[in-house]
Amino acid sequence: MTKAINYTAREFLRDGSPVEIRALWQEDEAAMLAAIERTSAQSLQRRFFVTKRHFSEKERTFFMNVDFRNHVAIVAVTEDAGRKVIAGGGRYIVFEHGRAEMAFVVVDAWQGRGVGSVLMRHLIKLARDAGLQELTADVLLGNAAMRKVFEKFGFTSTAHQDPQTLHLVLKLS
Repeated sequence: MTKAINYTAREFLRDGSPVEIRALWQEDEAAMLAAIERTSAQSLQRRFFVTKRHFSEKERTFFMNVDFRNHVAIVAVTEDAGRKVIAGGGRYIVFEHGRAEMAFVVVDAWQGRGVGSVLMRHLIKLARDAGLQELTADVLLGNAAMRKVFEKFGFTSTAHQDPQTLHLVLKLS
């Protein structure tokens, strides 16, 4: 495991809301499921590329069992009505030496406030610290907001076989 397992940082969103960016913990499962319940079907479809409302036990285990070496996940924790909630999450998964694929989801009520950009900045930092050379992501063509976030961080589009998605790459070296 890397130091990513203890990762934590304080940030402010565009609207001034404070947010804690930290490693995903095993005990976050109920909060993650609650965040999914607060996320629209459209937002989940943009993340998973299929209509998704519920997750199997196997899927939940995969998303929660993060080793912080080949599978790194962080969450954005903020306050809503006086209680801590997960506003979004991001992760990367190493698929071959030096290369990892990223993915994000932001709860609808927190979209447009900079949660995705904050998560992106921290995941890129963690990937660099881990010695990765390249991050990739597949984004649906219709997901203009997420495409804009990836472009802002220097990801470029590469040839891809699926006409519904863009394959984006960021060289870290």
